[in-house]
Amino acid sequence: MKRCLQLAELGRGYVAPNPMVGALLVYNDCIFAEGFHRQFGGPHAEVNCLQNVREEDLGLIEKSTLYVSLEPCVHFGKTAPCADLIISKGIPEVVIGCRDSNALVNGKGIEKLEKAGVKVGIGILEKECLAINRRFFTFQQKKRPYIILKWAQSLDKKIALKPINGSVAKSNERLFITNSITNRLVHKWRGEEAAILVGTQTALLDDPSLTSRLWNGPDPVRVVIDNQLRLSGSLKLFDGKVRTLVFNQIRQEDKGMISFIKTGSSSGLPGEVLMTLYEMGLSSVIVEGGAILLNSFIVSGVWDEARVITNEGLLAGEGYEAPVLYGKEPEKEEQLFTDRISYYFNESA
Repeated sequence: MKRCLQLAELGRGYVAPNPMVGALLVYNDCIFAEGFHRQFGGPHAEVNCLQNVREEDLGLIEKSTLYVSLEPCVHFGKTAPCADLIISKGIPEVVIGCRDSNALVNGKGIEKLEKAGVKVGIGILEKECLAINRRFFTFQQKKRPYIILKWAQSLDKKIALKPINGSVAKSNERLFITNSITNRLVHKWRGEEAAILVGTQTALLDDPSLTSRLWNGPDPVRVVIDNQLRLSGSLKLFDGKVRTLVFNQIRQEDKGMISFIKTGSSSGLPGEVLMTLYEMGLSSVIVEGGAILLNSFIVSGVWDEARVITNEGLLAGEGYEAPVLYGKEPEKEEQLFTDRISYYFNESA
């Protein structure tokens, strides 16, 4: 099952809103085929595993045990049901990491296998199998994307310099906090999520691309909240290279890669944004906005994970105060040269 989870990880960033799944076939304690869900809309892990069986090993399938990190599906979607495939191949035993909470599955796969005479084991490394797909389960159960808050701060807990007379302090320079290695890690994070969200001020002052260009991974859908449509079309956000959503209070318009989505009122954020992202099938979002946007999630309590990067060698002095996660302690920390990365999880969400 640990190997199944390693395989499942290879699909991170490519299979959402589907879950990441790994599968393998074992005979006499030897793995002779394995596979994982590679791409949304493509074959599931069980299918890829069976397709990877060598011709000389085909006779082992009916004597083998299939290990899979998530309950096999029983419904027709973009692919045929995996439970039916398992039965048709005559696999006598299946070991499953955890149940699939999707209402279309949720125990039905296990029931179908058992009725066909397949021996089923369930709950192997269940905690780990649930954790790897926490985005999928949050999306299914809470009807919203999995929310990751991310910000970088100086040692004196500032996230940006304050503007002076309409310009950014210190010769209109942006405050660069993280080092080059951490920057690459952040771009890896972006490639693992379905969407990335910022507010008007971040877009205005930083002119970010919000892509995964420093890492070999997919670009998330770019989302910006610009209530009064103050942002210039010359910003990198509007280069048309990546799907971009602009939430505002003025107009509703679809312009190819860029969509303007009219919201009811600013007081409806972030709930209205999350509802729309859910309806669009975007199962996770990383929030890289400024303090106002980040604090709106913190105050509402609607967030699942926070990643805080602190440059321990930087004192910013005057600047915007970083958000504070009151009463929360990091569950994990790591050091990348000058940067300490703290990971928080909001169990109450």
